[in-house]
Amino acid sequence: MTTNVTTVPAYAAPAANAPLERTTVPRRPVGEHDVLIEIKYAGICHSDIHQARDGWGEGIFPMVPGHEIAGIVAEVGPGVSRFQVGDRVGVGCFVDSCRECAYCLQGLEQYCVQGGTGTYNALDKNGEPTYGGYSSHIVVDENYTLRIPEGIGLDEAAPLLCAGITLYSPLAHWHAGPGKKVAIVGLGGLGHMGVKIAHALGAEVTVLSQSLKKQEDGLKLGADHYYATSDPATFTELAGTFDLVISTVSAPLDFNAYLSLVKTDGALVNVGAPEEPVSLNLFSLIGGRKTLAGSMIGSIAETQEMLDFCAEHGLGAEIELIRAEQINEAYERVVASDVRYRFVIDASTI
Repeated sequence: MTTNVTTVPAYAAPAANAPLERTTVPRRPVGEHDVLIEIKYAGICHSDIHQARDGWGEGIFPMVPGHEIAGIVAEVGPGVSRFQVGDRVGVGCFVDSCRECAYCLQGLEQYCVQGGTGTYNALDKNGEPTYGGYSSHIVVDENYTLRIPEGIGLDEAAPLLCAGITLYSPLAHWHAGPGKKVAIVGLGGLGHMGVKIAHALGAEVTVLSQSLKKQEDGLKLGADHYYATSDPATFTELAGTFDLVISTVSAPLDFNAYLSLVKTDGALVNVGAPEEPVSLNLFSLIGGRKTLAGSMIGSIAETQEMLDFCAEHGLGAEIELIRAEQINEAYERVVASDVRYRFVIDASTI
Protein backbone atom coordinates (compact mmCIF):
# COMPACT_ATOMS: atom_id res chain seq x y z
CA MET A 1 0.00 0.00 0.00
CA THR A 2 1.30 3.48 -0.84
CA THR A 3 0.30 7.06 -0.15
CA ASN A 4 -1.59 7.06 -3.45
CA VAL A 5 -4.23 4.74 -1.99
CA THR A 6 -6.92 6.84 -0.34
CA THR A 7 -9.62 4.31 0.47
CA VAL A 8 -9.43 1.15 2.58
CA PRO A 9 -11.92 -1.59 3.42
CA ALA A 10 -13.74 -1.17 6.72
CA TYR A 11 -16.84 -2.15 8.68
CA ALA A 12 -19.11 0.78 9.45
CA ALA A 13 -22.46 1.55 11.01
CA PRO A 14 -24.28 3.49 8.27
CA ALA A 15 -26.66 5.05 10.81
CA ALA A 16 -27.39 4.92 14.53
CA ASN A 17 -28.51 1.45 15.64
CA ALA A 18 -27.98 0.03 12.14
CA PRO A 19 -26.00 -3.21 11.73
CA LEU A 20 -22.38 -2.70 10.76
CA GLU A 21 -21.59 -3.55 7.14
CA ARG A 22 -18.54 -3.80 4.92
CA THR A 23 -17.66 -0.61 3.07
CA THR A 24 -14.65 1.57 2.24
CA VAL A 25 -13.45 4.74 3.94
CA PRO A 26 -10.88 7.37 2.98
CA ARG A 27 -7.47 7.63 4.61
CA ARG A 28 -5.34 10.72 4.30
CA PRO A 29 -1.99 10.56 2.54
CA VAL A 30 0.98 9.87 4.80
CA GLY A 31 2.21 13.27 5.95
CA GLU A 32 5.54 14.50 7.27
CA HIS A 33 5.07 13.02 10.75
CA ASP A 34 2.55 10.28 9.99
CA VAL A 35 2.79 6.51 10.12
CA LEU A 36 0.68 4.21 7.99
CA ILE A 37 -0.35 1.20 10.06
CA GLU A 38 -1.50 -2.08 8.62
CA ILE A 39 -4.04 -3.09 11.24
CA LYS A 40 -3.75 -6.69 12.37
CA TYR A 41 -6.25 -6.70 15.22
CA ALA A 42 -8.93 -4.40 16.62
CA GLY A 43 -10.67 -4.88 19.95
CA ILE A 44 -14.39 -4.37 20.46
CA CYS A 45 -15.03 -2.03 23.39
CA HIS A 46 -18.46 -1.44 24.95
CA SER A 47 -17.95 2.23 24.13
CA ASP A 48 -18.00 1.27 20.43
CA ILE A 49 -21.53 0.04 20.97
CA HIS A 50 -22.60 3.10 22.98
CA GLN A 51 -21.42 5.38 20.17
CA ALA A 52 -22.69 3.30 17.25
CA ARG A 53 -26.10 3.34 18.93
CA ASP A 54 -26.07 7.06 19.88
CA GLY A 55 -26.01 6.13 23.56
CA TRP A 56 -23.68 8.98 24.46
CA GLY A 57 -25.17 11.57 22.13
CA GLU A 58 -25.52 12.07 18.40
CA GLY A 59 -22.79 10.33 16.43
CA ILE A 60 -21.12 10.97 13.09
CA PHE A 61 -22.21 8.45 10.46
CA PRO A 62 -21.14 6.38 8.70
CA MET A 63 -19.12 5.37 11.77
CA VAL A 64 -16.17 3.00 11.76
CA PRO A 65 -15.64 2.17 15.45
CA GLY A 66 -12.51 0.77 17.01
CA HIS A 67 -9.95 2.38 19.33
CA GLU A 68 -8.07 -0.73 20.40
CA ILE A 69 -5.75 -1.07 17.43
CA ALA A 70 -2.65 -3.22 17.03
CA GLY A 71 -0.68 -3.54 13.82
CA ILE A 72 2.54 -3.12 11.90
CA VAL A 73 4.03 0.07 10.47
CA ALA A 74 3.75 -0.11 6.68
CA GLU A 75 5.09 3.34 5.78
CA VAL A 76 6.48 6.40 7.54
CA GLY A 77 6.55 10.07 6.64
CA PRO A 78 9.90 11.74 5.93
CA GLY A 79 9.95 13.49 9.31
CA VAL A 80 9.14 10.45 11.43
CA SER A 81 11.83 9.65 14.00
CA ARG A 82 10.11 7.30 16.44
CA PHE A 83 9.11 4.44 14.16
CA GLN A 84 10.22 2.55 11.11
CA VAL A 85 8.58 0.10 8.73
CA GLY A 86 7.95 -3.23 10.41
CA ASP A 87 7.54 -1.90 13.96
CA ARG A 88 4.77 -3.32 16.16
CA VAL A 89 2.50 -0.43 17.10
CA GLY A 90 -0.83 0.43 18.64
CA VAL A 91 -3.39 3.22 18.58
CA GLY A 92 -5.74 4.01 21.42
CA CYS A 93 -8.74 6.24 21.98
CA PHE A 94 -7.43 9.51 20.52
CA VAL A 95 -5.24 10.44 17.58
CA ASP A 96 -4.60 14.12 18.20
CA SER A 97 -5.06 16.92 20.72
CA CYS A 98 -4.56 20.68 20.71
CA ARG A 99 -0.93 20.29 21.88
CA GLU A 100 -1.08 23.78 23.40
CA CYS A 101 -3.30 23.73 26.50
CA ALA A 102 -1.96 23.24 30.03
CA TYR A 103 -2.94 19.57 30.07
CA CYS A 104 -1.36 18.74 26.72
CA LEU A 105 1.81 20.48 27.82
CA GLN A 106 1.80 18.43 31.04
CA GLY A 107 1.49 15.22 29.07
CA LEU A 108 -2.17 14.72 30.00
CA GLU A 109 -3.52 14.83 26.46
CA GLN A 110 -6.59 12.79 27.39
CA TYR A 111 -7.84 15.84 29.31
CA CYS A 112 -7.13 18.31 26.49
CA VAL A 113 -9.16 21.49 27.02
CA GLN A 114 -10.33 21.36 23.39
CA GLY A 115 -11.34 17.73 23.82
CA GLY A 116 -8.78 16.06 21.63
CA THR A 117 -9.58 14.09 18.48
CA GLY A 118 -11.16 10.70 18.95
CA THR A 119 -9.85 7.80 16.90
CA TYR A 120 -13.38 7.58 15.48
CA ASN A 121 -16.66 9.51 15.72
CA ALA A 122 -14.78 12.81 15.72
CA LEU A 123 -13.69 15.55 13.35
CA ASP A 124 -10.00 16.14 12.75
CA LYS A 125 -8.36 19.56 12.44
CA ASN A 126 -9.40 19.71 8.78
CA GLY A 127 -13.02 19.04 9.67
CA GLU A 128 -12.92 15.51 8.24
CA PRO A 129 -14.45 12.61 10.18
CA THR A 130 -12.11 10.12 11.79
CA TYR A 131 -12.58 6.41 11.20
CA GLY A 132 -11.40 3.79 13.64
CA GLY A 133 -9.85 0.37 13.79
CA TYR A 134 -12.47 -1.81 12.14
CA SER A 135 -10.50 -1.31 8.94
CA SER A 136 -7.40 -2.58 7.18
CA HIS A 137 -5.18 0.51 7.59
CA ILE A 138 -5.03 3.76 9.49
CA VAL A 139 -2.80 6.84 9.23
CA VAL A 140 -1.78 8.36 12.58
CA ASP A 141 0.64 11.05 13.72
CA GLU A 142 3.72 9.41 15.24
CA ASN A 143 3.19 11.38 18.47
CA TYR A 144 -0.10 9.54 19.07
CA THR A 145 1.20 6.11 18.14
CA LEU A 146 2.36 3.57 20.73
CA ARG A 147 5.07 0.95 20.56
CA ILE A 148 3.92 -2.57 21.43
CA PRO A 149 6.80 -4.41 23.10
CA GLU A 150 7.84 -7.90 22.18
CA GLY A 151 6.41 -10.39 24.62
CA ILE A 152 2.77 -9.50 24.05
CA GLY A 153 0.91 -10.97 21.08
CA LEU A 154 -0.65 -8.27 18.92
CA ASP A 155 -4.07 -9.87 19.36
CA GLU A 156 -3.82 -9.80 23.16
CA ALA A 157 -2.27 -6.32 23.07
CA ALA A 158 -5.07 -4.64 21.12
CA PRO A 159 -7.48 -4.36 24.10
CA LEU A 160 -4.73 -2.87 26.23
CA LEU A 161 -5.02 0.33 24.18
CA CYS A 162 -8.33 1.07 25.91
CA ALA A 163 -9.19 -1.54 28.54
CA GLY A 164 -5.61 -1.80 29.78
CA ILE A 165 -4.90 1.91 30.12
CA THR A 166 -8.38 2.69 31.45
CA LEU A 167 -7.58 0.54 34.50
CA TYR A 168 -3.84 1.15 34.74
CA SER A 169 -4.24 4.92 34.99
CA PRO A 170 -6.45 5.06 38.11
CA LEU A 171 -4.58 2.17 39.74
CA ALA A 172 -1.34 4.12 39.29
CA HIS A 173 -2.84 7.51 40.20
CA TRP A 174 -4.36 6.23 43.44
CA HIS A 175 -1.18 4.28 44.27
CA ALA A 176 -2.45 0.72 44.19
CA GLY A 177 0.30 -1.55 45.41
CA PRO A 178 1.56 -3.53 48.40
CA GLY A 179 -0.47 -2.86 51.52
CA LYS A 180 -3.44 -1.49 49.58
CA LYS A 181 -6.83 -3.16 49.30
CA VAL A 182 -8.39 -2.68 45.87
CA ALA A 183 -11.83 -3.74 44.67
CA ILE A 184 -12.76 -4.06 41.02
CA VAL A 185 -16.49 -3.79 40.33
CA GLY A 186 -17.42 -5.94 37.35
CA LEU A 187 -15.37 -8.71 35.75
CA GLY A 188 -15.72 -7.88 32.07
CA GLY A 189 -13.51 -6.45 29.35
CA LEU A 190 -12.30 -3.65 31.60
CA GLY A 191 -12.53 -5.40 34.94
CA HIS A 192 -10.50 -8.45 34.03
CA MET A 193 -7.57 -6.19 33.10
CA GLY A 194 -8.05 -4.30 36.36
CA VAL A 195 -7.64 -7.55 38.29
CA LYS A 196 -4.51 -8.52 36.36
CA ILE A 197 -2.85 -5.13 36.68
CA ALA A 198 -3.77 -4.54 40.33
CA HIS A 199 -2.42 -7.98 41.22
CA ALA A 200 0.81 -7.30 39.30
CA LEU A 201 1.17 -4.00 41.19
CA GLY A 202 1.08 -5.95 44.44
CA ALA A 203 -2.32 -4.91 45.80
CA GLU A 204 -4.76 -7.20 47.59
CA VAL A 205 -7.51 -7.55 44.98
CA THR A 206 -11.21 -8.23 45.44
CA VAL A 207 -13.74 -8.66 42.63
CA LEU A 208 -17.26 -7.38 43.26
CA SER A 209 -19.57 -8.96 40.70
CA GLN A 210 -23.34 -9.42 40.49
CA SER A 211 -22.99 -13.16 40.96
CA LEU A 212 -20.33 -15.78 41.63
CA LYS A 213 -20.52 -17.34 38.17
CA LYS A 214 -17.11 -15.96 37.16
CA GLN A 215 -15.47 -16.56 40.53
CA GLU A 216 -13.11 -19.25 39.25
CA ASP A 217 -11.97 -16.95 36.44
CA GLY A 218 -11.46 -14.03 38.80
CA LEU A 219 -9.23 -16.02 41.12
CA LYS A 220 -7.20 -17.35 38.20
CA LEU A 221 -6.71 -13.82 36.91
CA GLY A 222 -5.20 -12.74 40.23
CA ALA A 223 -8.04 -11.83 42.58
CA ASP A 224 -7.57 -12.71 46.24
CA HIS A 225 -11.29 -12.51 47.03
CA TYR A 226 -14.57 -12.60 45.12
CA TYR A 227 -17.99 -11.44 46.33
CA ALA A 228 -21.47 -11.25 44.84
CA THR A 229 -23.04 -7.80 45.05
CA SER A 230 -26.49 -9.34 44.71
CA ASP A 231 -26.01 -10.61 48.29
CA PRO A 232 -26.77 -7.79 50.78
CA ALA A 233 -24.42 -9.44 53.27
CA THR A 234 -21.50 -8.46 51.02
CA PHE A 235 -21.98 -4.78 51.83
CA THR A 236 -22.24 -5.49 55.55
CA GLU A 237 -19.20 -7.77 55.65
CA LEU A 238 -16.97 -5.46 53.56
CA ALA A 239 -17.99 -2.10 55.04
CA GLY A 240 -15.00 0.25 55.30
CA THR A 241 -12.60 -2.28 53.75
CA PHE A 242 -11.08 -0.74 50.62
CA ASP A 243 -8.55 1.96 49.91
CA LEU A 244 -9.68 2.04 46.29
CA VAL A 245 -12.80 0.78 44.52
CA ILE A 246 -12.88 1.02 40.72
CA SER A 247 -16.22 0.59 38.99
CA THR A 248 -16.01 -0.67 35.43
CA VAL A 249 -19.74 -1.18 34.88
CA SER A 250 -21.76 0.83 32.37
CA ALA A 251 -25.00 0.62 34.35
CA PRO A 252 -26.00 2.98 37.19
CA LEU A 253 -24.82 1.84 40.63
CA ASP A 254 -26.12 2.50 44.12
CA PHE A 255 -23.22 4.81 44.91
CA ASN A 256 -24.20 5.11 48.55
CA ALA A 257 -23.85 1.35 48.96
CA TYR A 258 -20.50 1.18 47.17
CA LEU A 259 -19.13 4.18 49.05
CA SER A 260 -19.89 2.32 52.28
CA LEU A 261 -17.17 -0.14 51.26
CA VAL A 262 -14.52 2.59 51.07
CA LYS A 263 -12.20 3.40 53.97
CA THR A 264 -11.87 6.89 55.37
CA ASP A 265 -9.79 8.87 52.84
CA GLY A 266 -10.37 6.16 50.23
CA ALA A 267 -11.78 6.59 46.74
CA LEU A 268 -14.49 5.18 44.52
CA VAL A 269 -13.38 5.77 40.94
CA ASN A 270 -15.61 5.33 37.90
CA VAL A 271 -14.26 4.26 34.54
CA GLY A 272 -17.54 2.79 33.30
CA ALA A 273 -19.88 5.38 31.82
CA PRO A 274 -23.62 4.70 32.21
CA GLU A 275 -25.91 6.41 29.75
CA GLU A 276 -28.28 7.41 32.57
CA PRO A 277 -27.69 9.95 35.37
CA VAL A 278 -26.98 8.63 38.86
CA SER A 279 -27.99 9.89 42.31
CA LEU A 280 -25.94 10.32 45.45
CA ASN A 281 -26.51 11.12 49.12
CA LEU A 282 -23.59 13.38 49.95
CA PHE A 283 -23.42 12.08 53.50
CA SER A 284 -21.92 8.94 51.89
CA LEU A 285 -18.88 11.08 51.11
CA ILE A 286 -18.79 13.48 54.03
CA GLY A 287 -18.78 10.83 56.74
CA GLY A 288 -15.40 9.42 55.78
CA ARG A 289 -13.69 12.19 53.80
CA LYS A 290 -14.15 9.89 50.83
CA THR A 291 -13.58 10.69 47.17
CA LEU A 292 -15.98 9.93 44.35
CA ALA A 293 -13.96 10.31 41.17
CA GLY A 294 -13.72 9.50 37.51
CA SER A 295 -10.81 8.57 35.29
CA MET A 296 -10.58 8.63 31.50
CA ILE A 297 -8.10 6.40 29.65
CA GLY A 298 -4.53 7.75 29.99
CA SER A 299 -1.97 9.95 28.31
CA ILE A 300 0.28 8.79 25.50
CA ALA A 301 3.23 8.50 27.89
CA GLU A 302 1.20 6.64 30.50
CA THR A 303 -0.20 4.30 27.86
CA GLN A 304 3.34 3.46 26.78
CA GLU A 305 4.23 2.93 30.43
CA MET A 306 1.26 0.56 30.73
CA LEU A 307 2.27 -1.42 27.65
CA ASP A 308 5.82 -1.77 28.96
CA PHE A 309 4.49 -2.84 32.38
CA CYS A 310 2.21 -5.44 30.83
CA ALA A 311 5.04 -6.81 28.71
CA GLU A 312 7.32 -7.01 31.75
CA HIS A 313 4.68 -8.94 33.68
CA GLY A 314 3.41 -11.06 30.79
CA LEU A 315 -0.05 -9.48 30.82
CA GLY A 316 -2.34 -9.51 27.83
CA ALA A 317 -6.10 -9.43 27.51
CA GLU A 318 -8.20 -12.59 27.62
CA ILE A 319 -9.67 -12.58 24.13
CA GLU A 320 -12.06 -14.28 21.77
CA LEU A 321 -10.83 -13.78 18.22
CA ILE A 322 -13.58 -13.24 15.63
CA ARG A 323 -13.93 -12.60 11.93
CA ALA A 324 -15.26 -9.24 10.76
CA GLU A 325 -18.59 -10.69 9.67
CA GLN A 326 -19.20 -11.64 13.32
CA ILE A 327 -19.09 -8.04 14.58
CA ASN A 328 -22.86 -7.57 14.87
CA GLU A 329 -23.23 -10.85 16.73
CA ALA A 330 -20.37 -9.83 19.00
CA TYR A 331 -22.12 -6.54 19.81
CA GLU A 332 -25.18 -8.41 21.04
CA ARG A 333 -23.03 -10.73 23.09
CA VAL A 334 -21.17 -7.81 24.70
CA VAL A 335 -24.48 -6.25 25.72
CA ALA A 336 -25.51 -9.63 27.18
CA SER A 337 -22.15 -9.93 29.02
CA ASP A 338 -21.46 -13.07 27.01
CA VAL A 339 -17.74 -12.72 26.34
CA ARG A 340 -14.67 -13.72 28.31
CA TYR A 341 -13.35 -11.16 28.15
CA ARG A 342 -12.72 -9.10 25.04
CA PHE A 343 -13.70 -9.67 21.42
CA VAL A 344 -10.88 -8.95 19.00
CA ILE A 345 -11.41 -8.68 15.25
CA ASP A 346 -8.92 -10.34 12.93
CA ALA A 347 -8.44 -7.42 10.55
CA SER A 348 -7.33 -9.71 7.74
CA THR A 349 -11.02 -10.70 7.41
CA ILE A 350 -12.27 -7.15 6.81
